Amino acid sequence: MTKALVLMSGGLDSILAAEVLLDQGIEAEAVTFVTPFFDSVNAEKAAEMLGIPVHIIDITEPHMKMLKHPKHGYGRFMNPCIDCHAMMIRKAGELMKELGADFIATGEVLGERPKSQNRQALGIVEQESGMEGYVLRPLSAKLLDETIPERQGLVDRSKLLDIRGRSRKPQMALAKKFGVHEYPSPAGGCILTDPMFSIRLRTLYKVEGRPTVNKVNLMKIGRVFLSSEGAIIVVSRNEEENKRLAQLAEPGDLIFEAEEYAGPLTILLKNSYTERSVFEAAALTARYGKAKSLDEVDVTSVEFGTSEKRLIHVQHPAEAVHVNPPKDGELARVAGA
Repeated sequence: MTKALVLMSGGLDSILAAEVLLDQGIEAEAVTFVTPFFDSVNAEKAAEMLGIPVHIIDITEPHMKMLKHPKHGYGRFMNPCIDCHAMMIRKAGELMKELGADFIATGEVLGERPKSQNRQALGIVEQESGMEGYVLRPLSAKLLDETIPERQGLVDRSKLLDIRGRSRKPQMALAKKFGVHEYPSPAGGCILTDPMFSIRLRTLYKVEGRPTVNKVNLMKIGRVFLSSEGAIIVVSRNEEENKRLAQLAEPGDLIFEAEEYAGPLTILLKNSYTERSVFEAAALTARYGKAKSLDEVDVTSVEFGTSEKRLIHVQHPAEAVHVNPPKDGELARVAGA
């Protein structure tokens, strides 16, 4: 029996790509990938709904390395879609051979995403992945060159589709045909397409060079500022974020809390900061806490992994620092009053 390995995001397009193949009697298994920027939750749900096995591959290390300088650049924000898709298909190709599958299928639709789903980009992805001829896109296959499994008679090309463009109407009609009623919105999935997170992440890469996974996850939380010296400061917004920040701190990071008053946990990331950045982190801790209207607030600072505390006196927290409005592509910068 013909077997396909379907790249499964869990979105409607990848679900329908699998359905089109299953409808032909082709055996299908799903593969999905995880990094700090996207997870496998929706893909696992979709595979369960389809009744097919799912393979989960963690590509965090190569993905984060690629993200700093993607060969084919970024999309609108910090999303390196062409390089990312090529990496996924290359990894899927390795799994395809292990499983004895005949080809790889994706839910890509010609013209749905201008940068990453045009003819040239789809071709580049195949070339970069080393899987030329073995990547079938069932939803747009009739608009694209015939693949090797089609030429070999493993897939009936007449039963594939010719969907193109950004309209979702053809997919919604197909979903109704296959009885698919629940699926995530097309905008969900990869946080690299989020403008604010992209600004934070770009700044993190600039400051730290090769950030850890913990540092990337810190960029998803709370308020993020640059000190006047260019150090990164993260200030939580609620008790749940306090817990998350504490879990993600690493040796060398400074952690700040207001003495005797409820308020945020603040982290000054381990980089080339001086006393000015330390004061600014302490002042932000006081400013966003319950004691911000007091004349003076004591804030403790401790280096993660040590027990020695330092007491910092912040006078008039509401006025101790001000935050300059961010420029395009930048974080807000803190400056002493």
